[in-house]
Amino acid sequence: MSYDKEIHDFLMKHLKTIRKNDVKAYHRSTSSDLTLYEWWITPNRIDGLPFHDFMMQENDERGQVFGSEVSGTYGEKPKTRFDLSNLHIQRYGDTAIASYTLLASTGTDEGVKVVSHNESRVIVKINDKWQVVHVHKSPNWQAPHMPPKV
Repeated sequence: MSYDKEIHDFLMKHLKTIRKNDVKAYHRSTSSDLTLYEWWITPNRIDGLPFHDFMMQENDERGQVFGSEVSGTYGEKPKTRFDLSNLHIQRYGDTAIASYTLLASTGTDEGVKVVSHNESRVIVKINDKWQVVHVHKSPNWQAPHMPPKV
């Protein structure tokens, strides 16, 4: 792992805003012109914050954590933790790229369920504060190279 404490600490706080469905804190750590690819949602790029605002607010009301695939009782989130496997941080002045496999572990009545995917987050210092400007997620299993024939 390439280690940069400043970026690592920022990244962990940013991911905590997602895990906690904390929209206000998420906005403080994310650029308003965010772009992202989330392979399990749509094959197209998603632009801006409104998509996640709605998702995080709905997840919070339903007792869900984004990306965990597990629901709690209405209004009560199950215990969830995020771990970063194979974290690599590349820093170039006021720009950093963090790539890793995100492991989302959630306690359920049947035991702990873990889901995972690969992520890259581009982080830029804007007006003296770090913000995520781009996220790219991909499956961490071997997806077919070619799309299925229709």
